[in-house]
Amino acid sequence: MTLQRIGGLAALICAGTYIFGFALLVTLLSELGFGTNDIDTAAVVRFTVDNQAIMITWNTVIYILNALALAVLVVALSRRLTTRSADWGSVSLAFGLMWTTLVLGAGMVGNVTTERVVALASSDFDAAVQTWETLHAVELGLGGGNEIAGGVWILCVSLAGLLYRALGKVVVGLGLFTGIGGLLTIFPPLGDVAGAVFGLGAIAWFIAVGLALLFKGHGAATEETA
Repeated sequence: MTLQRIGGLAALICAGTYIFGFALLVTLLSELGFGTNDIDTAAVVRFTVDNQAIMITWNTVIYILNALALAVLVVALSRRLTTRSADWGSVSLAFGLMWTTLVLGAGMVGNVTTERVVALASSDFDAAVQTWETLHAVELGLGGGNEIAGGVWILCVSLAGLLYRALGKVVVGLGLFTGIGGLLTIFPPLGDVAGAVFGLGAIAWFIAVGLALLFKGHGAATEETA
């Protein structure tokens, strides 16, 4: 199996982690205020104590599994772009690995936060709440609360795909839309809406990229003859 097709599978895994995250967000976590500015921190701590396994699974899938699959996809897309433009391939690799690192770090912080909160809650609930608030802010800063790094990478890949016809029109269109949504998360008044646009757009983009890498043979053929 070529790197391009492995990258296609990785893209579909990335889409799956986003779908899993949204599904949990609108079901089990919906009443806690995740993804909004009205999060109930005390309720989150109580939920975490009662459902530690769910929170560990949540962080592991949406961050750690996503980051591992994303790393493979970043390399595959960089290789694809390099066959058309070495410079764009290198730039996309740099931005992609930056995002991958931030996502992985957010997941590791998220899991440590869960463990610390559970350990503290039985003896000092207020300290557990304060700890969650502090470490959650770190998690959000790394990658859970803004999507600038992801937006820049997706825009970079999509622009290069447009300029050098390395990706299809659907991938490029979805990528430009999603990337702009990611960049807009830098503005607090637009944060929630832009974040939703980025997340939903990323699902569609990852699926489109995955199908393109798996079933459009010219990228794989280029790799095999490189």
